[in-house]
Amino acid sequence: MDTRNPARSPLALLTWIAVAVLGASALGGIALNRGESVNALWFITAALCVYALAYRFYAAWIAARVLCVDETRATPAERLNNGRDFVPTNRWVVFGHHFAAIAGPGPLVGPTLAAQFGYLPGTLWILIGGVLGGAVQDMVTLFFSIRRNGRSLGQMARDELGPIGGVAALLATFLIMVILIAVLGLVVVNAMKNSPWATSTVAATIPIAMIVGLYMRNIRPGRVLEGSLLGIVLLLLAVAGGGWIDQQPGLRDWFDHPGLPLAYAVIAYGFAAAILPVWLLLAPRDYLSTYMKLGTVLLLAAAIVWMHPEVKMPALTQFVDGSGPIFGGALFPFVFITIACGAISGFHSLIASGTTPKLLSNERDIRMIGYGGMLLESFVAVMAMVAATVLDPGVFFAINSSAGVVGKEAADAVAKISSWGFPVTVEQMSLLAQQMGEATLFARTGGAPSLAVGMASIFGSAFGQGMLALWYHFAIMFEAIFILTTLDAGTRVGRFMLQDMLGNLWPKLGQTSWYPSVLLTSGLVVTAWGYFLYIGVIDPNGGVNILWPLFGISNQILAAIALCVATGILVKSGKLKQAWITALPLLWLIVITSTAVWEKLSSNDVRIGFLAAARSLSDKLAAGTLPPEKAAIAPTLIFNQQLDAALALFFVCLLWLIVADMLRVCYRHLAQQPVPPLSEAPHQLTRLEEAWQRD
Repeated sequence: MDTRNPARSPLALLTWIAVAVLGASALGGIALNRGESVNALWFITAALCVYALAYRFYAAWIAARVLCVDETRATPAERLNNGRDFVPTNRWVVFGHHFAAIAGPGPLVGPTLAAQFGYLPGTLWILIGGVLGGAVQDMVTLFFSIRRNGRSLGQMARDELGPIGGVAALLATFLIMVILIAVLGLVVVNAMKNSPWATSTVAATIPIAMIVGLYMRNIRPGRVLEGSLLGIVLLLLAVAGGGWIDQQPGLRDWFDHPGLPLAYAVIAYGFAAAILPVWLLLAPRDYLSTYMKLGTVLLLAAAIVWMHPEVKMPALTQFVDGSGPIFGGALFPFVFITIACGAISGFHSLIASGTTPKLLSNERDIRMIGYGGMLLESFVAVMAMVAATVLDPGVFFAINSSAGVVGKEAADAVAKISSWGFPVTVEQMSLLAQQMGEATLFARTGGAPSLAVGMASIFGSAFGQGMLALWYHFAIMFEAIFILTTLDAGTRVGRFMLQDMLGNLWPKLGQTSWYPSVLLTSGLVVTAWGYFLYIGVIDPNGGVNILWPLFGISNQILAAIALCVATGILVKSGKLKQAWITALPLLWLIVITSTAVWEKLSSNDVRIGFLAAARSLSDKLAAGTLPPEKAAIAPTLIFNQQLDAALALFFVCLLWLIVADMLRVCYRHLAQQPVPPLSEAPHQLTRLEEAWQRD
């Protein structure tokens, strides 16, 4: 394919014009429709057309004219091949690894929570943010890391901007990673809470991954297909077996737990995943999760196309003013903060400058893996939005609104939700819970349960209503696999980052294979994110209102840091006229993160402001008006709100420091003053045969 000539024939030109017209029509139907239900098929059509056009033209232009991708140039995987970290790998295997690593809970949970504003704002941001922001960030970060021997984002910041911006980027990256992992744990805990079926199924995925790892390494080495089929069969049996366990009084009690014991179990799992050999748990889990993720995404897309359900959530709800029950905050800036990974994710920059650049065998695949991988994740986010909005709005809010907002009793909850104009009944919720194999679906905050209900409804309509409970718990397992693969990989990456930093104090601690250092740094990382997971679990409002905004702000700040480094490199490379491809999304992220932090610090609304919530709870505690169970944990909740405020302020200050340092370097470069030199590795011709003989 000639990326310099996107339309080489009249037929190709007419085809792309037809795609553009179809996509514009679908987007117009979604955006302009009022008062009538919208068919979900329009969402799929609009997304596919937008992605096809963006990949074929915008991404191709960036690769050819801005980055100047060179397929004859040897990559770090070839030049530094050591059979361990740097290994030339088939591009489809790399794509699978990359997608498994970047696809966490964000594209699933973020759009689900943002549906409280209606389907329109979130859908538009997923599409626009994905093609102009997220995919660009992923591709350019991957490219610059490959050109710099696979260096990490923090290392590139230190090399290209200097010690001030580099140290700030390293510190921000590590602390933000801690927040991201904590929220991953909170989502999976809320999905398993008091659900023996879900808990037993998710728990079974851990030994299954280890069995597959042992099978492919020791029992039947090289039998990848056999190991894959074994893992998939065992995962499906785990879902069915969870239903059987749920019906056994003696067994179900082993897996029926409230949030706190499950949080401790997730913390223990994170520690084990960080210290166990990568081939035993991480690698087989990532490998299996790729099959499950891609397979389920394709199955869900096929079911939506086949059934084309009607979207029942309105385009805009009354909660755009910030009064929403799921989380506080107005449409701007919080829809952009809440969606997070579905449109642009800073976490991706850690993967694009982590393992992926050490595996890629040819630069020509950067567009497919970097840009294309993000488009696939964005497509997952679109389908998550569809799955959430095909539910009756009353059901959606009943599942996602915490007991602290709508009341602990079912009658109080349905009365409150119905008063918003979204009617729902106790009988309706009881029947739905029974169909899904759950005791109750009220106040199952976190987004995962309502998404699972939406997916089960779509699958049930397409493949049989009699299997709703099975589909629901299959969806829970699907979401948990999304989350746990990112949680364990994130914990290990966090351990590597901490070892790098501590290695400056004592070189021995920087040795990633020295076991005392492995145990120490893994314990510190897990303790850090485990604390935030703990405060989210004990929060009476479900933790989402506290942690998800901080998660979104942190994630978008990390994306801004990646775009900041990329913009600086483009300017230093003589690409000032093309630097807008990263500078514009960077400017947007600076605006929305700074605005969100300002509101979280200054708002007097206790549902929005961290400090306002702390003051309100402190006053109630002093007045003795809190119930005993809440008064016991009030000091911890007050401290946590204040800590979240301090972290949000610290993160945004680090961002502005890095931006200022980048602007300083750019100004000095344009003024022909000394700046840190480009750290790009010298050009070397590839000798890999596969670089010239493509499928």
